[in-house]
Amino acid sequence: MQLLIAVINQEEKVEEVLSGFLEIGITGATVVGSEGMGRLLSAEVPIFAGLEVFANRTRPRNQTLFSVIEDEGKVERALALLQEVCGSLDEPATGIAFTVPVSRVIGLKPELSGG
Repeated sequence: MQLLIAVINQEEKVEEVLSGFLEIGITGATVVGSEGMGRLLSAEVPIFAGLEVFANRTRPRNQTLFSVIEDEGKVERALALLQEVCGSLDEPATGIAFTVPVSRVIGLKPELSGG
């Protein structure tokens, strides 16, 4: 079981990602608005105003997606889908995705395909 965390820099892509998750059989995710460090520091802390040039290359608001996924195959398909929809995450200002092992969960609803 893995916790997939994806920061998506293109807000308009989130619905397409979530629709793709449903097609894969991933039926649960939480989406939270987020902001990158460079943008936040350049806007809020005067000493970091020099970061504004860097921050302007990124979108002011990101969407961070969290999903606990039980099946390893679905994790791989979800990561592939993210890059298909959002573009290569190796490119600057596109986003980031990673997984963290989950050893225990309470309250997780079963996925559509049953596992």
